[in-house]
Amino acid sequence: MSAPVLRRMRGSVLRVALDRRVARPVGVTLMAPAVVLAVGEFRWESWLTDGSGLVLGATGAALLAVALSGRRPDWVE
Repeated sequence: MSAPVLRRMRGSVLRVALDRRVARPVGVTLMAPAVVLAVGEFRWESWLTDGSGLVLGATGAALLAVALSGRRPDWVE
């Protein structure tokens, strides 16, 4: 992937994370397949599905944490 594509993806993830109303449903949507892959035993599972499940689950958990706790200030005066 080229650098501009990665920057655009990073920007879109940051925009989702900064909006609490959007972060919660997106986080749940990303965590659902990760939980299904972690709990279920499927014949077609491979290292690729395990890795993508971990990445989706971690991203979903981070978005849910941001949605539930809100933004904290960068510094305290």
